[in-house]
Amino acid sequence: MNILHVTPAYYPATYWGGPIWSTKAICDGIAQLPGFAVQVLTTDAAGPDRSDSVRPATFAYPVHYAHRRAGHAIAPGLLTKLIRAIGWADVVHLTATYNFPTLPTLAVARMMNRPVVWSPRGALQATATWEDAPRKGVKQLFEKSANLLRPANCTLHVTSLAEGRDSTHRLGHIETTLIPNSVVIPSVGPKRPADGKLRLLYLGRLHPKKGLDVLIAAMKALPDHVRLDIYGSGDPSYVASLKTQIGSDSRIVLRGHADDGRKALAFAQADLFVLPSHSENFGIAVAEALAHGVAVVTTTGTPWVRLDAMGCGRCIALERDDLATTIENLSTADLSAMGAEGRAWMQRDFSPKAMTDAFAALYRSLAPTQGQAVLV
Repeated sequence: MNILHVTPAYYPATYWGGPIWSTKAICDGIAQLPGFAVQVLTTDAAGPDRSDSVRPATFAYPVHYAHRRAGHAIAPGLLTKLIRAIGWADVVHLTATYNFPTLPTLAVARMMNRPVVWSPRGALQATATWEDAPRKGVKQLFEKSANLLRPANCTLHVTSLAEGRDSTHRLGHIETTLIPNSVVIPSVGPKRPADGKLRLLYLGRLHPKKGLDVLIAAMKALPDHVRLDIYGSGDPSYVASLKTQIGSDSRIVLRGHADDGRKALAFAQADLFVLPSHSENFGIAVAEALAHGVAVVTTTGTPWVRLDAMGCGRCIALERDDLATTIENLSTADLSAMGAEGRAWMQRDFSPKAMTDAFAALYRSLAPTQGQAVLV
């Protein structure tokens, strides 16, 4: 069975956050299954600036990086390959929403009668639930166009019940399937020795919906022994606003982008991971923190409401609960034991195999015939 992934950006374009990792995990897993062939059609966009281009990586399957000419992912070369690539595919898996490849991919798949799995990666949910989501009117026009262009056999892939509810609110009637993201369980060494400090960690894209302004404000109310490391990159004007809010507080450090090695070190040095997001479809960084044995504080804007019940963190409502108070209360808890509970949870319920098997079953259900061609 031939599976084509169309996505505006692909690994190693990790600037764009969790969707890069989760899309790669799907492709890596499916490509290893007997009877499946995978290829990816994407752009070389590595960041918002047109000069930010990825250095293409090597995979066990073909990945075609069309050169981005403008915007976040406007790459005419992607369109020139689209018809042939969709003709090869038994199933087209489209990632992202308000982006250059979305409407052409839906239209060509409809024209060629190919089933589509569409992973909006939280964009529809954020527009539905986040009060300050930009350009809502333009996005509504985009959604109407997508509904007109998409094939009848189009399944919306969501990673949580909340994402499914909010996404269908934006699109109207569409078939949905719930498949959570997976997380790799790393080997972890001993935690750093206690030194009387409480080290908080944020790791992810720097974007207003992530609630970093709330976290920085909470730091102002926390004792001097609390430290905060912020890893990630984002729009320069927004990063500048964060620096202004931080001011001269030396306890808060913007560390920049974290590759795999820096990410592992960041988790190893953290006592508590904090994601005060207003909207998340999944929040892969929460799963990664738990997999590294780090307890988590997040919000009801994410799907991680079971943190309290699983004994590995807190999930609070920003409109009702005080973030600083929650962090201070957790500072006296056994955070190492909470992190161990979270790691065990990830091992049980969020394995890459479970996710891969679920997608394989979905693809098979959508395509009764299986193509055998290989696109070069």
